[in-house]
Amino acid sequence: MAQQKSIRPENHNTLGWRLFLVYDILMMAIIVFNLFCLCANVFLMSSFGQLFFDEIHLPQVLAFYKSDLHPWVIKTEGWFILFLVVELAVRWLIAIIYKHHQRWFFFPFVHWYEILAIIPYLRFLRLIRAGIIAYRLHELGYKVIPDNIMKKVLFYYRVVMEEISDRVVVSVIDGIKYELDTSSSHKKIIHDLVDHHRDIFAQALAEILQDALANELKAQQNLIADHVGHIVKKAIEDTPQLTQLLRLIPIAGSMIENQIQNIGQQLGENITHGLIDPLTEGSHTQPNQIYTLISDKVSQLNIENKKLEELVESVVYESLESLRKQVKIKQWQIELEKYDQSKD
Repeated sequence: MAQQKSIRPENHNTLGWRLFLVYDILMMAIIVFNLFCLCANVFLMSSFGQLFFDEIHLPQVLAFYKSDLHPWVIKTEGWFILFLVVELAVRWLIAIIYKHHQRWFFFPFVHWYEILAIIPYLRFLRLIRAGIIAYRLHELGYKVIPDNIMKKVLFYYRVVMEEISDRVVVSVIDGIKYELDTSSSHKKIIHDLVDHHRDIFAQALAEILQDALANELKAQQNLIADHVGHIVKKAIEDTPQLTQLLRLIPIAGSMIENQIQNIGQQLGENITHGLIDPLTEGSHTQPNQIYTLISDKVSQLNIENKKLEELVESVVYESLESLRKQVKIKQWQIELEKYDQSKD
């Protein structure tokens, strides 16, 4: 069976696996033969078929088909439909017993093409099942379909699926932009969008601060401390009142002035280290509490601000437009160009 992969024995040398393999091949052959007979019947029963056999001077062959073989084609099609119904019911029962799906009623949705293929006007969907069986046999190493044909089939399948999905996505994006342009509640939509991502934004911002700011502060900590120390020392030197006061002390005044300058420099360095150390703690998985607090506060900013609203709207619109441009890129055309270039 084409979709009973979950109940297949994993060992390809077992009798059960071989029976499944034979059944798959038999089903594929029956489906192809059935569709061939139906297509031939449509041709032979049409006015074009009548004209064709008249042209080749074999009207008696067509008459024989209409009188003797056509009724059997109709009967066998009825039998085959009955067989498909019974086979589908048996597989559904097996799927329920072995719990192939989370819910018992999922089976018809997974095998929708097989159910629709039972309808006479949708017989062509049986080709999907035959194709799936052929593809699975191809994956198992049985070259049912030549590699060049398989590549072409997969290529055109991707073309069709990409064109369908692209049109759906572009339509959805255009619909969203239209709603944002025309709806009076578009601001509420944007606000809801921002509110929904506040926690994620806060977490991302905390990680960015931890990875960028904390690491850079740790790397530049000594340089910043030295710089602050020199600033404090320079500030003491540039304080004339203190210099004049110390010079009133004979002999020891200049020594005290130098000591005060050194003490001021060390004090500035120590204060700088004390201020920077808490900012360098934490890791990527557990960001610093200060950064976490800053991120939480930033993420809770009220966007009831004209400029901020314009910024958020611009981000939303440009994101939709970028997504639309990306979706409109035809990947199959790029692949086809690469293939043509490889041939040159």
